[in-house]
Amino acid sequence: MINTLIIYSHPSKKSYTFQVLEQLTQILNNQNFKVEVSDLYAMNFLSDMTEQEYEREGFANIQLPIPKDVIEEHKKIGEADCIIFLYPVWWSDCPAKLKGWFDRVFSVGYAYGQRPELPKMKTVKCGAVICTAGHPNNFLKEIGIEQSMQNIMLDDRLGKRFENKDMLILGGTLDIENVRQTHIKQIERLVNKINQYFADA
Repeated sequence: MINTLIIYSHPSKKSYTFQVLEQLTQILNNQNFKVEVSDLYAMNFLSDMTEQEYEREGFANIQLPIPKDVIEEHKKIGEADCIIFLYPVWWSDCPAKLKGWFDRVFSVGYAYGQRPELPKMKTVKCGAVICTAGHPNNFLKEIGIEQSMQNIMLDDRLGKRFENKDMLILGGTLDIENVRQTHIKQIERLVNKINQYFADA
């Protein structure tokens, strides 16, 4: 059983991104995956750092406490074999709620600037990014947004914290009916690829 954590960031259950979440969860459940979802909006996850959190991060003051909601996310990461980030593309990046998750959860002493006296984030076997975008993929590639998103999400935020990294941009959602089946097949291929990482281990 592959323990999979989905970090999901979208405020509306009427959205296409929520439909992707349902489809992704079904595909994962039909294969060898145990799925847990951190629905950041449903959890009312705090995206803004408090002043104390900033002082802990900005000055590497590891004596200051880590908030309970962040510790809960650390526990989920510790149990995960695979983490999938699912969100819509807003202004060429993820929603502020997810950006805040990285700001707060990838804390000093845990995800970077490791200290021997603090728990360290493990290297996760697989990290995948799935994002929905109104513009088609070829347009995002042409204007450089596709590469920019890959650089930010895969190279910086996931970085060396993940052994295997993939990004799937489900573009063209302004014409959902014509791309829906293609997107489902792309999601299925990604899940098969993730499965293969563990089969090859």
